Amino acid sequence: MKNPLRSLRRRFGISAPKMMVRTHLAWYWRWTGMVLLASISLALAAWIYDAGMRFAGFDRSESEQAVEMLRETVARLEAETAKLQSVSNASESRLKIEQSVQSQLAAQVKVLDEENQRLKEDLAFFENLGPSINKLSINRFSVRRDVLPGEYRYRMLVLLGGGGRDRQFQGSLQLVINMQNQGRNGMIVLPDPSQPQNPSFRLNFKYFQRVEGTFRVPELAKIRSVQVRVLEQGSNQASATQSVDL
Repeated sequence: MKNPLRSLRRRFGISAPKMMVRTHLAWYWRWTGMVLLASISLALAAWIYDAGMRFAGFDRSESEQAVEMLRETVARLEAETAKLQSVSNASESRLKIEQSVQSQLAAQVKVLDEENQRLKEDLAFFENLGPSINKLSINRFSVRRDVLPGEYRYRMLVLLGGGGRDRQFQGSLQLVINMQNQGRNGMIVLPDPSQPQNPSFRLNFKYFQRVEGTFRVPELAKIRSVQVRVLEQGSNQASATQSVDL
């Protein structure tokens, strides 16, 4: 049987177990302390980093100023580039306009040269015209290929000479085109008799009239000859004819 006195000595005596008393803290105080400690640690780390960078010769404020200066320089260069590009585009536009104007002037000069040449030919023709010519005639009739495939250009001078100069001639032209297309011979009459009269084929003059125009045939067709007829108004008989072989 255990001795009660001995049990009390063990529990409350020198050999009794030690007891620790701890102060209880609320969980939010613990979190607050942890956040505060982390903030202090980050601030301390940033200060150490800045101090180390300054010690190594690198200043963040100076680098930010350098970056800002570089940004301003880039912006200024971009503005200057845009301005130069605008000037370049304007110069290119002016150059294109000048080239277009030069091309137009060259085309006009070419037309004037051709017209001058025709006037010289007309003058030479009339100077050599004999006084015995007293009827309707076709002079310098020509047919040549034009720019487009199957397109031809014709030119002629219709003259009313001699005793006929005291009246006004009125009539029309007619072209008879003999050709070969895909191995078959064919003929085209211009203007088409079944169609209304084309103004470009009308004649109305007292002394002479220069006639120029174009006509088209199938691209693969080969023209053998072209005949021009001058018909006086009210008559189906040709007053003058002339042909050219191609």
